[in-house]
Amino acid sequence: MLRDVTMEEISDGKLYRADDLVKADCHDCKGCWDCCCGMGESILLDPYDVYRLSEGLKKSFEELLENSLELHVVDGVILPNLKMGGERDCCVFLDGEGRCSVHDFRPGLCRLFPLGRYYEGDSFLYFLQTGECRMGNRSKIKVKKWIDTPDLKRYDRFILDWHHFVRTLQETLGQEADMEKAKRYNLYVLETFYFRGWKEEDDFYTAFERRLAQARSVLAG
Repeated sequence: MLRDVTMEEISDGKLYRADDLVKADCHDCKGCWDCCCGMGESILLDPYDVYRLSEGLKKSFEELLENSLELHVVDGVILPNLKMGGERDCCVFLDGEGRCSVHDFRPGLCRLFPLGRYYEGDSFLYFLQTGECRMGNRSKIKVKKWIDTPDLKRYDRFILDWHHFVRTLQETLGQEADMEKAKRYNLYVLETFYFRGWKEEDDFYTAFERRLAQARSVLAG
């Protein structure tokens, strides 16, 4: 989702690499769950997010859509996001004590917060969002430790590939006057990267790269 803001407005003005220290550690949040509430449709899920949730909860994408996720249009592309609900308008995975019930396999945006990614060409760096987390006295922690994702190099490659694929698709659909064709494109992407699932695959990243190459070929035709 594109944001019409400058880096000066939302960050400390610095860019970080995976091995850099950043003041992001909020010490297990200590009873705060503000970032899990009132987020609307903004917690978008990429294919790896859904893969992790499906594996962790032993549920298919269809089952997750029944009460945990929802679909909406983001700049012309239909993508899944975490669902908010209840009186507090909080993430449905938040338990009664305000703790994340899927913390071990939580989505990438949740792992990243309060960091963001600054994309430039075929790479990206991280930045610290200064106005998004109300917890004070945060400690410094290495970016890669904060993100807590195995095989970070492959994950970063996936993030870049997915980012560029979605951006290209958004540009393509933004110029597409044929609504039926745009609908077919969206349904193809949802089926290829979400509904089909990944249970039959030995390795997520290898399978993703194969599907991505096929999708690029199909959508370019």
